[in-house]
Amino acid sequence: MTEQTPDAGPLTPPRSAGTDRRVLAPLALAQFICSFAGSNMNVMINDISRDLDTTVQAVQVVITLFLLVMAAMMIPGGKLTDRLGRKRCFLTGLAVYGTGAVLSAAAPGVGVLLIGNSILEGVGTALLIPPVYILTTLLFTDLTARAHAFGMIMAAGGLGAAAGPLIGGLITSAISWRAAFAFQALVIALIIALSRSVTDPLPPDPHRHFDIPGAVLSASGLTLIVMGILAADNSLALTAALLAAGMLVLAGFLHWVRVEERAGREPLLSTSLFHNRNSNLGLVTQNIQWLLLMGSSFTVAAFLQVVRGYDAIKTGLIFTAATVGLLASSLAAERLAKRRSQGTLITAGFALTVAGIVLLIGLIGLIGLIAGSRSPWAFTPGLLLIGLGLGVMLTPSVNVVQSAFPEQRQGEISGLSRSISNLGSSFGTAIAGTILVAGLTTNAYATAMATLAVIGVLGLVAATLMSRTTSRADTPDGGRPDVSPHD
Repeated sequence: MTEQTPDAGPLTPPRSAGTDRRVLAPLALAQFICSFAGSNMNVMINDISRDLDTTVQAVQVVITLFLLVMAAMMIPGGKLTDRLGRKRCFLTGLAVYGTGAVLSAAAPGVGVLLIGNSILEGVGTALLIPPVYILTTLLFTDLTARAHAFGMIMAAGGLGAAAGPLIGGLITSAISWRAAFAFQALVIALIIALSRSVTDPLPPDPHRHFDIPGAVLSASGLTLIVMGILAADNSLALTAALLAAGMLVLAGFLHWVRVEERAGREPLLSTSLFHNRNSNLGLVTQNIQWLLLMGSSFTVAAFLQVVRGYDAIKTGLIFTAATVGLLASSLAAERLAKRRSQGTLITAGFALTVAGIVLLIGLIGLIGLIAGSRSPWAFTPGLLLIGLGLGVMLTPSVNVVQSAFPEQRQGEISGLSRSISNLGSSFGTAIAGTILVAGLTTNAYATAMATLAVIGVLGLVAATLMSRTTSRADTPDGGRPDVSPHD
């Protein structure tokens, strides 16, 4: 029996442009606020640590754990959409996230902040983000329309991540860091109000099997790996032990998946999701893209505040260049998709991003211009290139992965895709943060950025391999998920 692709039949009746905007508004805002939450705290590190009488490292742990919880819970969150329904998961996630934002705003200490921001906001994000991408894929069945929709969503997400430091800096300087969390709670309330226009094109299946042991194993393995990276500045032996334990747990997860499949039961994550070469390469590029975005954001923000001594608002203003670049290229996603292949766009995006990172390294790190380049606007060209590059490739990477699978697999692939992306965000903050905490100096900054550049080159290689494959990634069905393309 042939599986139906997203284009195989109309899931919903044709909609007007106004209806499309009403559907996209809450979905794009949801991606915006979750991305904003992952980056805006970078400019509030000093304010939070002073107010809560804690350390910069403790605040870094809160930031990284938020990203980690998202990555660890995203696969189970995506799978739950099939059982509970996409809109119900979306609204539940919004409610959990909003509760966490309110709790964070009133936090008397770093422990409560961790519960509100890292745990509740992280879990809420894991519940609400997979439905955003599933609903977009199901509701927009034409490749160009889907590219436009994903372009808007990725532009909102990129804007939240890139403008997070500026918005967070403005709010922190004008009021306090607590008001930034209150702002998140208000946006969540707005999204809930706007969500009345969102419809779920597929009915929930309350009898759908949910693999609890698989969920526990996958989340535990991802948690151990990121905690291992975080421990690198304290103990390399502990890092090695945690990484090894994480790999063992993930290996156990893969073994469990195979056992479930052989027994005829539905696992948390089917191995057939990895039979599509373009999708696999798309997942790699998604991971590296968010790693570069969050890693460079954290590194530059920390350097400007700790080494240069800039306040939150000045730091945020400097990031405007990245915001403008990312927003401009993301909003051009529909036009670019008509003119260039997905693989070509991803390749170009990585080339621009790596060039921007190298420019920043050359400016401040490797050639020692820190003494003669005191102007904060010297960061603008490098950040602009990074923003342009990320905006060019975020949308096609998502489109390649989501479009490679039929509607019945959207819960699985969306959870996997978002988990991979958020794991990249966790890695970016953890890797860069570990290098910087070990010694916040010019050399540490250059080392962190150089590490990101090397990882960016790996992404460029993956994108080049993708662009050399067939054009299957540029068609709405993207190839059958159960067949591995070898041509």
